[in-house]
Amino acid sequence: MPKPMNRPIKTALSLALIALLYLFGGCRHGQRQARIEPRPQRIVSLSPSVTEILYGIGAWPQVIAVSQFCTYPDDVKNKPRVNGWDKTNLEQVMALKPDFVIGVDAQEPFLKDKLTGLGVRSLFLKSQTLADIMESMKEIGRGTGHEQEAADLSVKTQAEIDAVRKAIGDRPHPRVLCIVDRVPGTIRDLYTATKGSYLDELISIAGGDSIAPQGDHGYGKINKEAVLTLNPEVIIDMVQGSKGNFGEDPIAVWSELAEVRAVRDKRIYSMIDPSVIHPSQFVGHTAQVFAKALHPENFPDAK
Repeated sequence: MPKPMNRPIKTALSLALIALLYLFGGCRHGQRQARIEPRPQRIVSLSPSVTEILYGIGAWPQVIAVSQFCTYPDDVKNKPRVNGWDKTNLEQVMALKPDFVIGVDAQEPFLKDKLTGLGVRSLFLKSQTLADIMESMKEIGRGTGHEQEAADLSVKTQAEIDAVRKAIGDRPHPRVLCIVDRVPGTIRDLYTATKGSYLDELISIAGGDSIAPQGDHGYGKINKEAVLTLNPEVIIDMVQGSKGNFGEDPIAVWSELAEVRAVRDKRIYSMIDPSVIHPSQFVGHTAQVFAKALHPENFPDAK
């Protein structure tokens, strides 16, 4: 008859067995959680900023379609277009047989559940702040199999922003009103970038003081009377209006408010390049553009 096991030894062995079972089970659980998705080969981008990041991290050969609003890179003209923003045409999307669909968070409520129901993997990215944008690059990198390239792009973008901050130093900050939308050719239905938006952050980095009243989610609507009261020293006009023969002269548009200091001093800066307003790696370039407008004395070689 075997000798009964000493109680302390028995207890120690039991605890060791429990620990091993826990460790084994935890590892198996971790393996399930860390399941690596195959690198997608048929990506559909639903946003210009997403398309720009995909190109920037080297995932362009995997992209099979882009949104109707995408303009960069030049090769977008050779890709099929998906129509709509919040009402994206899902029939168009599914006809392309995608294995990954990427958009921004504003599109998520309209599309995420539908895509999941159709068995399509998707990713919707926050783009409110600069931190969101940097993280978006990394998320797209992880999702597409370009993690290192995305990390490199994020570092490069941050370096561009930091270089602008350093170039401006402690110069006085002019009062800036950043207009992101209005009726082209008029100063009706004015929408501004406010505290909480990446554009507001970039204005500060570029040596300006964004003075728009607080708005919801970083953007707000104001009227002409509010512009008169705010009396900005600089107006950054980012309206992507009509072009060519039907274009507008932004200084002439704002001349209606001749009492405003920015109008009087002709410090109205029209920025019609679409990339300047996109939450992608181009925020580094946007910071530079803002800084050159606000502090041209710091950039004597700028055209």
